[in-house]
Amino acid sequence: VQLQASGGGLVQPGGSLRLSCAASGFTFSSYYMSWYRQAPGKQRELVAGITRAGSANYADSVKGRFTISRDNAKNTVDLQMNSIKPEDTAVYYCYAKQVFASRDYWGRGTLVTVSS
Repeated sequence: VQLQASGGGLVQPGGSLRLSCAASGFTFSSYYMSWYRQAPGKQRELVAGITRAGSANYADSVKGRFTISRDNAKNTVDLQMNSIKPEDTAVYYCYAKQVFASRDYWGRGTLVTVSS
């Protein structure tokens, strides 16, 4: 099983970034997919999640700025980040949770640094 996150990097405040997570080794379409993040010295928190059918939910802190999407044919889940703020600086993790069961997987994370 692999969840390979990519797309992180250094971005200026107000800028945009697109994270992508490529999944393999499990039945992607059977899993609820999420992005979490962990800022330095803070607990990991949910950023956004998306159901198998494409219904999304967001943390209040990113609502209206971030968009999560998934492609069940390509086994990918993306996070489009717009109007980025310094407080968005964190390691972003891709997370897969099996629907109606307990199996779950974490990706290794990709670092997003927001700085001018």
